[in-house]
Amino acid sequence: MKEIQRYIRYALGLALTLMFLLHVGGKYPLTALTVIENLAYDARLKFTLPNKKDNQVVIIDIDEKSLSEIGRWPWNRDVMAGINDSLFDHYKIKEIGYDIVFAEEDLDEGGRLLEEMSKGPLKHNNNFQKEYQKVRNSLHRDEMFAKSLGNRKTIMGVIFTPDNGTSNFIGSLPEPIARLDANMKGRIPFYSPSGYTSNLKILQDNAYTGGFFDNPALDDDGVFRRVPLLQEYNGQLHESLAMSLARAAIGSPPIELIVESDTEHSNDLFLEWIKIGDRRIPVDESGNVLVPYIGPQKSFDYISASDVLNKTVDMNRLKDKIALFGTSAPGLLDLRTTPLEAAYPGVEIHANIIQGILDERIMHKPGYTKGFEFLLLVALGLLLTFLLPWLSATWGVVVSLFITGLLLSSNLFAWTQFQMVLPITTPVLLTVVLFTLQMIYGFFIESRSKRHLAHLFGQYIPPELVNEMSKKMEEINMDGEIKNMSVLFSDVRNFTTISENMEPKELTELMNGFLTPITTIIHNQRGTIDKYMGDAVMAFWGAPLDDPKHALHAMNAAMLMTERMHNLRQEFAARGWPEIKIGVGVNTGDMNVGNKGSEFRVDYTILGDAVNLGSRLEGLTKVYGVDIIVGEATRHEVPEYEYRELDLVKVKGKDEPVAIYEPIDLLENIDKSVRQDLKRYNLALKFYRSQHWDDAEREFFALSSVDKERKIFQIYLDRIMEFRKNPPPENWDGSFTHTSK
Repeated sequence: MKEIQRYIRYALGLALTLMFLLHVGGKYPLTALTVIENLAYDARLKFTLPNKKDNQVVIIDIDEKSLSEIGRWPWNRDVMAGINDSLFDHYKIKEIGYDIVFAEEDLDEGGRLLEEMSKGPLKHNNNFQKEYQKVRNSLHRDEMFAKSLGNRKTIMGVIFTPDNGTSNFIGSLPEPIARLDANMKGRIPFYSPSGYTSNLKILQDNAYTGGFFDNPALDDDGVFRRVPLLQEYNGQLHESLAMSLARAAIGSPPIELIVESDTEHSNDLFLEWIKIGDRRIPVDESGNVLVPYIGPQKSFDYISASDVLNKTVDMNRLKDKIALFGTSAPGLLDLRTTPLEAAYPGVEIHANIIQGILDERIMHKPGYTKGFEFLLLVALGLLLTFLLPWLSATWGVVVSLFITGLLLSSNLFAWTQFQMVLPITTPVLLTVVLFTLQMIYGFFIESRSKRHLAHLFGQYIPPELVNEMSKKMEEINMDGEIKNMSVLFSDVRNFTTISENMEPKELTELMNGFLTPITTIIHNQRGTIDKYMGDAVMAFWGAPLDDPKHALHAMNAAMLMTERMHNLRQEFAARGWPEIKIGVGVNTGDMNVGNKGSEFRVDYTILGDAVNLGSRLEGLTKVYGVDIIVGEATRHEVPEYEYRELDLVKVKGKDEPVAIYEPIDLLENIDKSVRQDLKRYNLALKFYRSQHWDDAEREFFALSSVDKERKIFQIYLDRIMEFRKNPPPENWDGSFTHTSK
């Protein structure tokens, strides 16, 4: 029997090894392994960041300060000419790259009309022509900007259109960096766009050159880990904005492609390096470079564009520097997800690449690492499959830990000493999985403490957390303690009216129909059900196990609950049931948690002012006509979401006003129109609290006319009407008092 079991363990070990080999060979790729490998790359990148302040590249920033002083973007081209002239003439920069496309003419309607008149009915009117010539130059702002670009190292941005069936051809493309000869064409898998959006011909013709800043090499998770340095359009190679700036900084030498051929098995060429001057840039087979991040955002020197225009910047910050013109303002939507941060200015990604090229500090992931990974997995699979069954549990742990440590340390050594990215996920995971498989017979017996926890907490939390709690017995406190936690209250709107028109059995089925998915969502988000109160649910996060992300999990649960109720409408309608709408309140703060009750009955529950406020917030959802309201502490703890501030309120039993918010969606899902509406709404709210009733009324009315169903706009319009008749007291803090729960 032991021999049979050992052979079974051999077979299982070899089967697992084969699964990993098929993934590496690309036959049956496993998404989870790819995701983990990406996360491992991100972790190594963060761990080895140089975190130094750059001295060669500066960013001319369209920041909030510039938008406030110069005006909303886009700025007139005469303003851009002034900034460009200031940078070159006053500050003596080396070169500038524009992380922006100037694809449209800058001529106002008045100027266009004057130009048509000068060529038409007033062509021979000397007085008109004389006056027109005086103002003509100020009207043709593109010519002013083009003149400013000329005879300087000015590099314009270009956006290529992916080859996805749609094409656009806007503006004038810069000259290509090289033309592929017949021997290379089609043999290197460069990205081949189908169109482009470029700058006006007059601007591009006067500029030094140009480079693209789109990224077709974006990873599946949307993270900027690699970007292409070259793209092929109509058989010609165009360089990226970053490489164009780096190349111009060292005298604009021609590029050289360093390739390896594999004529024995295919006609492909394997691109390994791009050489510019004496610098070799490591790339993958498509010409992508791993972004050599220096540190978190603002690792480079950011200078406000308005300060450049006004010449208030210290000369030493700009003289002989490579400048990038771009934006960090959230409203202009040039924020990217990177391994370092979820909202990283796109312009700083270019800065990192430029600096990496100049410093020759770019990581290399050559094509042969796949073969290395395959051979390593074969060796590990055979070694562990046939060795571990003969070892005791203790020695099995020692051997597995030793191999894992050796893999991690050698991988980090290759990273830090040779700037080489070797795969780490598959060998480490294979080691862990084989160890777990071989040791499973002796390690998975339920303990008495685990059964005890299941008895105590099975009614509150999902079984998955019981397993986790059994490993953290010292963290469980059944007595009362004060903890920072998050609480959620949900209630069905008009449930009394609904229940009066249903039979008892049908009402029970209806309640189960919406309480079951709500409970599932709370459990999936690691929440603890406190109690059901008829159609209402109370849940909390942060106990009995600590949860550093308790506020985020509570918020996710609230959003998923409202979404699930919306999806249930068709199912309920098919059964002849009424539509279910819920209101949800979420609050975060210090709460007293533990066993509460009498000697006859004890419940594990929470108490405190923060809990009471959470209940009040749920009640206010009906007043403001929204699905979810969260407290200020929750908003602060969960910056991943965008919010609309609803009001400053004084709830029943409280004298101090509290800010309440409606969560809208995750930041990455918010489009430009929503951000514009929020900006206008916040302006209206500012006018309202400063008692500028006319301005506030104008903004709220405009918002209401666009979105008539949103109740909050009409609420403020009604208040403004009332305050005009009965002004608030002199020391009014902008809050509103609610007298009901």
